[in-house]
Amino acid sequence: MKSKKVNIARLAGALALLALAGCANMAHKEDSTVIKERAVQRWDLLIAHQADKAWDFLSPGYRATKTRAQYTDEMNSRGIRWSKVGFGSQECDGDTCKVHLFVDYSMKMGGPAGMVKSSAPLQETWVRVDGKWYYLPNPVQPKLGKEKES
Repeated sequence: MKSKKVNIARLAGALALLALAGCANMAHKEDSTVIKERAVQRWDLLIAHQADKAWDFLSPGYRATKTRAQYTDEMNSRGIRWSKVGFGSQECDGDTCKVHLFVDYSMKMGGPAGMVKSSAPLQETWVRVDGKWYYLPNPVQPKLGKEKES
């Protein structure tokens, strides 16, 4: 009778591990879907000149450095006009994902070129903070002058 209880306990343990593995895989799939949706939603807002709403997709740390009004002015006053976004792929490692997108845009060029349309691939970094995914803009690196030679 004891060996039967041991076998049942082992079976229950194995089933519990399988269930946990399934939950982890399901959570990964849910994260993948959420990241894809959020990345495209953010760009759809930028395309619609609703940068004030796109600000909510920025990481909390980045939002602490730039007000909603500053971000809105910066994004909506650019000389480039985005028209369409497409999702490419994503690579995740824990709480960080690299998201690959394609964005169609138009830009007014000087001279006879006029308005030029094109598309460009983009890579964005998304981070999970307190269980929610946010866009983390790349920091702009200051351009340094030449070092003093000694």
